[in-house]
Order: sequence, then C-alpha cells, then structure tokens
Amino acid sequence: MQPTILQCRCGQVQLHLSEAPIAQFYCHCGDCRAVTGGGYSPLALFPAASVKLAGGDTTTWTYQTMPRTRCAHCGTLLFGESPGMNMRGVSGFLLPPDLFKPTFHIRCQHAVMPVKDDLPHFKDVPAAFGGDDEAVGW
Repeated sequence: MQPTILQCRCGQVQLHLSEAPIAQFYCHCGDCRAVTGGGYSPLALFPAASVKLAGGDTTTWTYQTMPRTRCAHCGTLLFGESPGMNMRGVSGFLLPPDLFKPTFHIRCQHAVMPVKDDLPHFKDVPAAFGGDDEAVGW
C-alpha cells in the first residue's frame, strides 16, 4: 500500500497510514452501533504504529471498553484502539471506496437486523482473531 493520508470532515486532522490494513470488516457490536449511530460500523484494522495523527486537536474517550479518537473541532470519528491489541480500527467511512474492501462481518449476534451480502457473517469473531468461526445463517 502506498502511504495514504485521510482527513476528518473539516480537514483539520489528518491520519497518515503507512501500511496496508490487516483486515477490513463491518462490526455489529453494541459499542460500535452506539458510537456511530448506525446499524453497524465499517472498520479497517491497522497496526497502531502505522496510523499517525497530524494537524488539529483530537479528543479521546472510552465508551464501555474501547478508547476512541475524534477530531475535537468537527467530531469525526477517526479510530478506536482495542485494549491490549496494539491495533487501531480506522473508521471505514474515512477511506475512499477503492481502499475500503471489507471481507467479513463480526459480532453479528448483536445485529439489529440481517445484512444480506456475499460476505461471511460471524456470530462473534473469526478464528484468526481468537473466535471460533461460528457463522449466523441469514
């Protein structure tokens, strides 16, 4: 992946991405739904060191267990950091469509409604992330 620069909606904060994402997916957990105000959240998971902040001020808060960082001016959600994982889940809403290529859905046991597409739908998380690969049958 070529180094990529993303920005919040007002342009004051930039995210500099230096590596390709480890995974791209949609999360249906209650935490993601509450924070984004949607039925699920698009995420691109990167090693934390490959996501650098630049520009304006940010604010970080924790809702339940995951610290999340937003632009302090416009409120755009930039990323969340799962405790103990050394990863940053960058909001897929920031990535251009040609760079956001989700390959699965996670935590579908918490989904507010079925999402029918051609991607795998894991009840919790796939085995590669410590889960058991159990799928939901939508």
